[in-house]
Amino acid sequence: MFTQKDLTQLNARGMNPATAEEQLEAFRNGFPYLAIDRAAVVGDGIRKLDPEKAAELAVMYGKSVCRLTVEKFVPASGAASRMFKELYEYVGERKASAAVEAVLSGLEKFAFYEDLVKQQVNMKDPKAMVAAIVGGDPAEGTGLGLGKKPKGLIKFHKYPQGGRTAMEEHLVEVALYGGSPAKIHFTVSPEHMEDFKALVGERLGEYATKYGVEYEITYSVQEPSTDTIAVNPDNTPFREGDAADGDILFRPGGHGALIENLNRIDADLIFIKTVDNVVPDHLKGDTVLYKKALGAVALELQQQIFSYLKAIDGGMADHEAFVSEVRQFVEEKLCYRFPAGASVTMADLRRVLDRPLRVCGMVRNEGEPGGGPFWAQTSLGMPGTLSLQIAESSQIDPEHRKALMGGGTHFNPVDLVCAVRNFQGKKFDLTQYIDKKTGFISEKSKDGRPLKAQELPGLWNGAMADWTTVFVEVPISTFAPVKTVVDLLRPQHQ
Repeated sequence: MFTQKDLTQLNARGMNPATAEEQLEAFRNGFPYLAIDRAAVVGDGIRKLDPEKAAELAVMYGKSVCRLTVEKFVPASGAASRMFKELYEYVGERKASAAVEAVLSGLEKFAFYEDLVKQQVNMKDPKAMVAAIVGGDPAEGTGLGLGKKPKGLIKFHKYPQGGRTAMEEHLVEVALYGGSPAKIHFTVSPEHMEDFKALVGERLGEYATKYGVEYEITYSVQEPSTDTIAVNPDNTPFREGDAADGDILFRPGGHGALIENLNRIDADLIFIKTVDNVVPDHLKGDTVLYKKALGAVALELQQQIFSYLKAIDGGMADHEAFVSEVRQFVEEKLCYRFPAGASVTMADLRRVLDRPLRVCGMVRNEGEPGGGPFWAQTSLGMPGTLSLQIAESSQIDPEHRKALMGGGTHFNPVDLVCAVRNFQGKKFDLTQYIDKKTGFISEKSKDGRPLKAQELPGLWNGAMADWTTVFVEVPISTFAPVKTVVDLLRPQHQ
């Protein structure tokens, strides 16, 4: 199906033709729905931590962090255009929606208000003000241009000394639990890289002094080799222009592509959090407490896992009582349930133990969109085995979706702590633990022509499907996402 010109294009992107063929095969065959058994709830897949236990774990984490390499990973690539969708529509001559009215009436509450006042804008003209928020060029005094910025560079919160961007809030947060040096990695779109680096260069010294830490800031971009082929409705490659030999169209593979970026980080513990989920300083207490608690849970489990693996390699595999003990640990503490009555060998148990580990915070579902915690069968490991998975609604068979999601009580706020070294101190190759059957296909268009697009298995969905996964309840106060600009008017952002 690929011409010599196509192969040259694939090579220039760093993409293996076999990978491209796998993507075409996925378009032809589709992705199966996850074999979900039931929603995970407290007492059945979700561990509950009361504040006293969380505080105890946080102390344990504090004693351990000095001997560990800890890094925070923040996917911060996307532009904020969807955050301002209704404002764009208003500028485009639509009637003001409830969201636009909320922005106009609460304008002075936004952290970027003072910057707006400095622009050459008629502050008595509502449409001119909204246009200046999303468009214009601050260097020319014609507007803030927030619609073209990534969320990480938008001022979220007000402080006496001025507004603070989402990216800066992450710098502050990691200083409070990441040890020293406080290491943080941002995935950034190439067009925004210099702006990120400039702001970090401008503000880092202030935070380093205030919190008494040294920082190590690193960046990466989503590599072209992780993009996915777009296809026509008949599943043949979609080509640019009208020529039959036009270049193949590639599209970003979604946040699942960032497993490659995550795989390059060399740390004992990696905290993952989305760029828009931050709160101002006076509300950071719960966030920091439960970040430390999740880290301690990961370290406790890892310590026991390493102990068992060393014992197995030391000759304990033949002891029936030991096999029974390890199986109980795997099923109860690591939430990996073999089929009832199945004969489980020490080799089966060893495979489960010797994997990357993630501890995921789960918050009570209060109507926010997001993936949910489920018990599910995967295509990996012994058939019929159940493990914990984070699943989006689109991964669930529509016939059973309502019932399965209706039984859920929690959802995933993207609050993960990852332990990515094995018991010998070597990093796992994270690309070996992906369930490639958990991607997404959607219908799009380009230049008026229909096409189908494919997203890779999501970073905290299928890209981590074969990790050891543990769910822990965290308070809703640790979750404050900003999906639209109006969310910045919520009490937790004021």
